[in-house]
Amino acid sequence: MRIALAGLATSHPYTDARTLSRHAELVVWEPDPERLGRFTGEHPGAKVAGSLEEVLAGPLDGVVLTVPNPQIPRALARVLETGLPCFVNKPAAASRAELDQLDRLPVHDRVLSGSVLRFAPAFAGTRVEREEVLAVRATVRHDVGLWATGYNAWQDTPGEGGGTMVTMGVHGVELLVALLGPDVRLVGAAGARRHYTTLRSEDTAVMALRWDDGVTGTVEVLGVSGPESYAVTLHRRDGSETVVIEGGDDPVRGLGYEGTIEAFLAMVGGAPSPVPWRETRAILEVLVRAREDF
Repeated sequence: MRIALAGLATSHPYTDARTLSRHAELVVWEPDPERLGRFTGEHPGAKVAGSLEEVLAGPLDGVVLTVPNPQIPRALARVLETGLPCFVNKPAAASRAELDQLDRLPVHDRVLSGSVLRFAPAFAGTRVEREEVLAVRATVRHDVGLWATGYNAWQDTPGEGGGTMVTMGVHGVELLVALLGPDVRLVGAAGARRHYTTLRSEDTAVMALRWDDGVTGTVEVLGVSGPESYAVTLHRRDGSETVVIEGGDDPVRGLGYEGTIEAFLAMVGGAPSPVPWRETRAILEVLVRAREDF
């Protein structure tokens, strides 16, 4: 099996590659020499390509795409031309312009994009009796202090990577949509810089959601945080239930990275994406509207 890592724009593809290397030969493309050097230091046997076109020209079984958000529509268009299964590291769009460009692409049923948390063992088996649910809440705790130093400034820039509201908020929106489905809309959003004053975006945020059947949801994003953790609370008439997702001793498995790659490899084997694009599109719409509203 031969898998391409097309872009190393965030930390995720490095984690993806550690799992993939147990199953496949790796081909990598990344224009930044420092990022590429870090990758080849970990995977000296990986074949290095000089461009996205060169990566896609060779024999491949699948593609993991991780480029800055403004580059995703064009890069994904090139991958779609090959017909290969593709995992797009989250979020696939962070602005209205990016989302509009994605909407013009012929996305097939072996394209997967979203938060790895959907595949975390603590969450993956969670089911709800919808008629009993009054409201839901997702709390995202992930420190964004690294951005305050100027690292990966494009992620912190609202018009490019979406900032904290989008890049971290996607985790909470993803979990709630995974439980309750894509018939959801944003009804409000707010954010603030409470601690990291040099950020281009916010370090705390909140989104209010409503599903078509009247269930309401809240996503809290706490970018000033110690341990990384995520929680989903289901409120019912007779009480509340909370699911907590943490890395534990094995964060690759505990946070869902391993499960995500397993889903991607199933696509390589011919299975459709376990997350329909309609669902991914609904998540992106909520995040883009939140960015626009705030």
